[in-house]
Amino acid sequence: MANFRPAVLSASLGRAWLHDFEKKAQQAAKYGFEGIEVFYEDLDYLARQLHKVDEPNEDQILAAAEHAKKVLDSLNLTIIGLQPFLFYEGLLDRQQHARLIEKIKLWFKIAKRLGTNTIQIPANFLPAGQLTGDMNVIVDDMVELSDLAIKEDPPIRFAYEALCWSTHVDTWEKSWLVAQKVDRPNFGLCLDTFNIAGRVWGDPASSTGKVPNADADLKASLDRLVHEVPLDKVFYIQVVDAERMEAPLVKGHAFHVDGNPPRMNWSRNARAFIYETDRGAYLPVEQVARALIKGLGYEGWVSMELFSRTMSEEGESVPAEHARRGITAWKKFMQRLNLT
Repeated sequence: MANFRPAVLSASLGRAWLHDFEKKAQQAAKYGFEGIEVFYEDLDYLARQLHKVDEPNEDQILAAAEHAKKVLDSLNLTIIGLQPFLFYEGLLDRQQHARLIEKIKLWFKIAKRLGTNTIQIPANFLPAGQLTGDMNVIVDDMVELSDLAIKEDPPIRFAYEALCWSTHVDTWEKSWLVAQKVDRPNFGLCLDTFNIAGRVWGDPASSTGKVPNADADLKASLDRLVHEVPLDKVFYIQVVDAERMEAPLVKGHAFHVDGNPPRMNWSRNARAFIYETDRGAYLPVEQVARALIKGLGYEGWVSMELFSRTMSEEGESVPAEHARRGITAWKKFMQRLNLT
């Protein structure tokens, strides 16, 4: 089981505009993480700092990526991926689609500077009025991207992630359907315990914190996952939980934002590391992770991804505290699943 290695999302240790990238990376290494997902916003903010500009250009972003790579290499942190390439597939605005095709070419360059071959794409969560629900369009868009990426040297691969609040592709089943239809070796999945459990089992807008029939629906979904998804299509996994809301996350709740789905507001404000019951963590995350690791047979990078209001707190201790919490969760996870 030595192939399991802990990674952390750079954003998990504190927001880019509040906490220095190098200090976050230092804390990740200090507490025992071996890898990191680099957030594009970290590079953007780093470029602003390095070049004293308000709007960095392409060369400045690339220079920031090179700087970040040197920092992470010095700390023996592997960059497992670059994310998130947002709001791409299924756009009704095809001019914006064309602009994003140009943008991905910059991301290819960034990935090479970082030394990673993986770019993560969250399933589109723009309002329905800006998107087509036509699966053929979604698939064609992803084919176009994949065919560009596979020509790179080395080839770039895409890890597609269904978010539990995405507009059309909001379950792992739907993301897997997209991957099957795209049918490219460099197009696979990122499977996230929060997004799986938070869609089929949890509901922050419910007084119970759960959807009706939650346990049976989750078991059936995980059984399908284990039997249907080939292991080589799981590019990496993310393990994270979320807080149970004391009151339903609806209008009037402190986390509510008009126009945003409740699960989006929940994700941005109230995720927690696995086993953090003292912080309200309650999703059946271990059950999902067991299905991925014991059932499907996944081995590889496990990202302890987190988004939370705690990341936006000020103070030098914030990155260290998040790194400590993350590695504590990782160690318990390893013990619970007997991965040591």
